[in-house]
Amino acid sequence: MSILINLAMFPTDKGDSVSQYVSKVVNHIKNSGVNYKLNAMGTSIETETMAEALSLVQQCYDILEPLSKRIYCTISIDAQEGKSNRLESKVTSIEEKIGAVNK
Repeated sequence: MSILINLAMFPTDKGDSVSQYVSKVVNHIKNSGVNYKLNAMGTSIETETMAEALSLVQQCYDILEPLSKRIYCTISIDAQEGKSNRLESKVTSIEEKIGAVNK
């Protein structure tokens, strides 16, 4: 099973720049051992189970919860049986059709 999640999570009560808070979340994802890619609007992760993916989302929330009175989060999920390494293969599939893309 491949569970792809695109996650954006940040406090809304810390002003215009929240990178110091987002970096805590991204660092946790980085150190979690899951395959991930940071992008300008969030972080994409790939796990083998939904439970693992949702646990990581909860862990990210737990990092921000003591630091903020309001946390915003968006999550997109794509679960597919019989697949793996889709963070790479989905991009490769597009590049095979149109050539190299910015990553």
